[in-house]
Amino acid sequence: MKDGEAIAQFLEMLAAEGGAARNTLLAYGSDLRGASEVLGGGLTGADAAALQKLGAEWMALSRTSVARKSSVLRRFFAFLEEDGIRRDDPSDALPRPAVQRALPRTLSHQDVDRLFETLAGRHRDRHGDPLTLRLIALIELLYGSGLRATELVSLPRHALRGDRPFLILRGKGGRERLVPISDRARAAVAAWGVHVPTDQPWLFPSGHNHLSRVRLFQLVRELAAEAGIPPQRISPHVLRHAFATHLLEGGADLRALQTMLGHADIGTTQIYTHVNSAHLVELVNSRHPLMDPK
Repeated sequence: MKDGEAIAQFLEMLAAEGGAARNTLLAYGSDLRGASEVLGGGLTGADAAALQKLGAEWMALSRTSVARKSSVLRRFFAFLEEDGIRRDDPSDALPRPAVQRALPRTLSHQDVDRLFETLAGRHRDRHGDPLTLRLIALIELLYGSGLRATELVSLPRHALRGDRPFLILRGKGGRERLVPISDRARAAVAAWGVHVPTDQPWLFPSGHNHLSRVRLFQLVRELAAEAGIPPQRISPHVLRHAFATHLLEGGADLRALQTMLGHADIGTTQIYTHVNSAHLVELVNSRHPLMDPK
């Protein structure tokens, strides 16, 4: 089978069985076609020596790029073997660079308290101001529910219904998930919703569209500066990290957190476990039955 046909079948399988997003399929296709080009169209029938040649071609790339390409090719060869297109899987010959994931930036509980104290001060000084009510709703949803920036700004006008303490969200990769909404966030959205026409398609409209991610980023940094937090330390995504970090510190289950964040892989969620290592040590020292209570 020619490489083009095998790659097309592989991508079709990812879309149909794995629900892979369009951008994922484009990236996988690009990596596979690039590897095929290096091997002169012989990727599908490549042996260990050919894959070692690929590894040599990737020497100038970053470890992250090599790890990504190797991962794509491993999935490709596993598919070829499973579908009987070839009898073996030579992917052990691909390089396995060690990639250290960067730890997420986050905020302390004190930082978050300062943000909400600043919001409360604004609300007192500008009671009923629609822009203040909008900002409160945005921050409550970012920190209270761990929404991604794009998910937040593109929420439909009636995404939150009545007293239902959750919303069903279609997030990254087209995957649906259940997102818990706190009483505080529901109250904040209700206060802001009074200022949004009922026939408006977006909960956070701006012109003929919804609020942009760039504007959300600016609003968060402006609030941080007012709260005395260096703006470079904060972003909508940092508030999402704070949501995850503080839930784990409070004893949340990692699998539950994975669901709330919409991570396809539990390994992505596990990066948050770095933040409460001290808490875990304290937990073992204070609660383990073999520890001397003295």
